[in-house]
Amino acid sequence: MAKRAGTRDQIVPAVYFGETGARNTRRTLEVAARRAAELEIRAILVATTSGKTGALAAEIFRGRPVIAVSHSAGFDRPDHQELEPRYRKRIEALGGRILTCQHAFGGVGRAVRKKLGTYELEEIIAYTLRVFGQGAKVAVEIALMAADAGWIAVGAPCLSVGGSNEGADTALVLRPANAQTFFDLRVMEILAKPRLA
Repeated sequence: MAKRAGTRDQIVPAVYFGETGARNTRRTLEVAARRAAELEIRAILVATTSGKTGALAAEIFRGRPVIAVSHSAGFDRPDHQELEPRYRKRIEALGGRILTCQHAFGGVGRAVRKKLGTYELEEIIAYTLRVFGQGAKVAVEIALMAADAGWIAVGAPCLSVGGSNEGADTALVLRPANAQTFFDLRVMEILAKPRLA
């Protein structure tokens, strides 16, 4: 008897990129969309700064609602929102939603570092996750943020896509948790990531 696509016993090869960055965006999203369909995952998270990656994700995942997670207002400079209005319109026109909130591994801890020159726990966790790459850290972080906002269910598998500075190069299937129960989060599958030197 053949295994049904998406069973937990199924071997799913990961895609490894030679370099980080935006050049991997379309392939990362296509790999992620294929796996989300196989597993019938409805919660799709995509990190986006300008909105360009979020808009492309909304096109590729058409028919599955995408949650584009943006930087908080003031992340780059006071009172500034980096998400461009043209991409916001495109994401929403394709049925996506935009979540803008404080970074799970930033916020007040980052303020302490900037003011007092010492790292707080959240940023230490972020640096630890970066041993798997910046995109993996981002994918985990946006899952915490979406769970804390009540936009995804904790414990139910979701697909989370992150990147390294620009675009997307990492896709994970994970079981999210709230930030206060961070250690309950589980990375179930690595679908794509850069091969780090």
